[in-house]
Amino acid sequence: MQTQAPKLQRSSPEPRPIRRAGRATPYLFLAPYLVLFGVFVVLPALYGLWISLHDWDFLLPRKPWVGLRNYQNLFSSESRDFSDFWQSMRATGLFTLFSVPFLVTVPLLVALLLNRQFPGRTFFRAVYFAPYVLGVAVVGVLWRFLLDPNIGLVNQSLSATIPWTTAVPWAWISLVGMTVWWTLGFNAIIYLAGLQDIPRELYDAAKVDGATRWQQFLHVTLPGLKPVLLLVLTMTILSSANMFGQSYLVTRGAPANETRTAIMFIADTGLRSFRMGSAAAMSYVLALTLLVISAFNFRLLRQEDT
Repeated sequence: MQTQAPKLQRSSPEPRPIRRAGRATPYLFLAPYLVLFGVFVVLPALYGLWISLHDWDFLLPRKPWVGLRNYQNLFSSESRDFSDFWQSMRATGLFTLFSVPFLVTVPLLVALLLNRQFPGRTFFRAVYFAPYVLGVAVVGVLWRFLLDPNIGLVNQSLSATIPWTTAVPWAWISLVGMTVWWTLGFNAIIYLAGLQDIPRELYDAAKVDGATRWQQFLHVTLPGLKPVLLLVLTMTILSSANMFGQSYLVTRGAPANETRTAIMFIADTGLRSFRMGSAAAMSYVLALTLLVISAFNFRLLRQEDT
């Protein structure tokens, strides 16, 4: 009786070690962005921080070191910048408070309408987005002409003399209204993309369960849009807090600097008064404030998800 020799099983090939060139591939793709980010973001930020620690007048050869004095002056009631800076921060906060609710809710309503099937839907999408492609200079000059208290087309159409650009609260109504008209198309497009990512099966299941349109919106649409809402809310707060062109071109900070935002005052301090050190310190105080608000938004919405 012959016995067969046991067959030798082939061992699985060992995985080849990853080449070093393969490990470097992601960094090679990221290199152009990292270079641009470092040159145009990181280095200017560090240079601005260095400027904020000096009495920096770019017309003078000497720029003496003052340490944190520029920051201390912003919190000292005896300094020349205290009152004006915090008044501009107050104006920035008011504009953000007034504009953000409209810039979050109105584009959502527009996106819900544009997400439905109807003739000419693509045309209306383009119409709502069209104002966003205009530059702030074009928008500012246009609305300055429309809202001028003396020769503006709005007052002529209403047969009234409303001080749209020279008195509060009309100046705030003008700035918020033109900003919503100008930028709602961008947020609407973001919402529209988020709506199209929500599975249709969820709405079909909600209809089978007898959910009304309002219940579908609360329990299907809003939960599906939470990441988009966080993005839109954060971007809108940041852009509103950095508002400059509308106020500079339409109201020019009137009346009595009530609508002069923080960016306007920072630009005036650095470029007109040649006090770049103080202006840089103001910029970092504003940036830190926005960083805290953004972190609060992320933390609040994450707690709602858990």
